[in-house]
Amino acid sequence: MGKARLCSLVLLVFAVTACGGDDSGVSLTGAAPFVVIPSSGTSTTTPSPAPPPAAPHHTHSMLPFIDTTKIPAPEVGFSEARIKVNAPQDEKPTPSGDGIGAFRTACSFSHMNYDDAIVYPGQKAASHLHAYFGNTGADYTSTQKSIETTGNSTCSGGTANRTGYWVPAVIDTKDGTPIKPTQMMVYYKTSYQVVDNNVSPFPAGLRMVAGDMKSTGPQDYISWGCYNQTINLSSNTIPADCPVGATLEANISFPICWDGVNLDSPNHKSHMSYPVQMPSAPWTWSCPTTHPVLMPTMTQKVQYTITEAGSTARWRLSSDNYGTDKAGGYSLHADWFNGWDPKVQATWVNNCLRKSMDCHGFLLGDGTTLF
Repeated sequence: MGKARLCSLVLLVFAVTACGGDDSGVSLTGAAPFVVIPSSGTSTTTPSPAPPPAAPHHTHSMLPFIDTTKIPAPEVGFSEARIKVNAPQDEKPTPSGDGIGAFRTACSFSHMNYDDAIVYPGQKAASHLHAYFGNTGADYTSTQKSIETTGNSTCSGGTANRTGYWVPAVIDTKDGTPIKPTQMMVYYKTSYQVVDNNVSPFPAGLRMVAGDMKSTGPQDYISWGCYNQTINLSSNTIPADCPVGATLEANISFPICWDGVNLDSPNHKSHMSYPVQMPSAPWTWSCPTTHPVLMPTMTQKVQYTITEAGSTARWRLSSDNYGTDKAGGYSLHADWFNGWDPKVQATWVNNCLRKSMDCHGFLLGDGTTLF
């Protein structure tokens, strides 16, 4: 499979073109007719009892100052499912060549707030400032029902994907300005570690957190990048010299093994696990016996276009609660609250991931495309 990153300008219709990095590019501007699919409504899956709310996250002096008057305005998003029938000349899924099934999508920025419906459910403004993608109604009151059945969506496919995605906001410490992300790419794939394409779809109501908001050093499964046509940098922190015109990218990979029972847990992590490696030959990876259900590998790539030279040297995360002697970005983490239409999710899982097909950007593998 080619090594190129997707980047796209999220307009009324998403268009994705190759810009170097980890995946192949695709354009979705064909003239085929589109099909509007009604929302599937509330899932029949009943979540296990919600864990008790965590204590509010108190503000500390080392967190960056935020000028709340400069928080970007919220976006409206799409109020309908957006799925079109492919034209004969449109791009088609192709065999991956390496056995990895892949489906990729994109979401534009939705809104910002100080809520976290997973970590602090029911508690308004209890967290640091978050940047949201996907479900436009996500806030401290969000529940499985509200995520699945209400709110517009800023993702390709519209309300076919009402998932709530949120990350700590990036802050320019020059004047406390929250930086509006360009977009977020989301890669759903089969695992490079666990050689098994028989992945299970994400269950309705599943929520999870990847990364540690209290981290003050490097984290596994978390990284930052800066790239354009001539550079491709990787770092544990926000690169200080990401040049004008380049893309700064925050990368968060989520755990892929589920315990098969709980849709959440008191620490919002223990119901999930990353794969584990055998301690001896053949050194293979698998889901632990405590978390036997293998699900898609999900990587979120939050992207920012650099418009001012030297600006990234000042940038810190709203959750960076440590001294400025260290670069910003160590506390990178992400929350995910499943809001996929079950039928649409099953389509890309069955046609792309389980069949080891590369569905590029937005292709569902059945002759239709999210847009």
